Amino acid sequence: MTEPAQAYVYLLRCRDGSLYCGWTVDVEKRLAAHATGKASRYTSRRLPVRLAASWEMETASEARRMEWRIKQLTRTQKLALVGGAALPALGPA
Repeated sequence: MTEPAQAYVYLLRCRDGSLYCGWTVDVEKRLAAHATGKASRYTSRRLPVRLAASWEMETASEARRMEWRIKQLTRTQKLALVGGAALPALGPA
């Protein structure tokens, strides 16, 4: 099975100020799913949500790995990403 040529990692800012990280191959479609409360139990309880940042990855596999790395960061580090800080290194596959 071949992977999509590109995928995205994204951070959402929820109504309560929390940040949610996910990955997708279509940011607009995924954001619409979050906005209707159908994409994630976490975000459905914290509507409305808005896109805080997104980053293009070469493959879905890379996007999933980056999502995991971002989820390991502190809130302060995630906010730095939203502010334009460099993404963390992925390391070996």
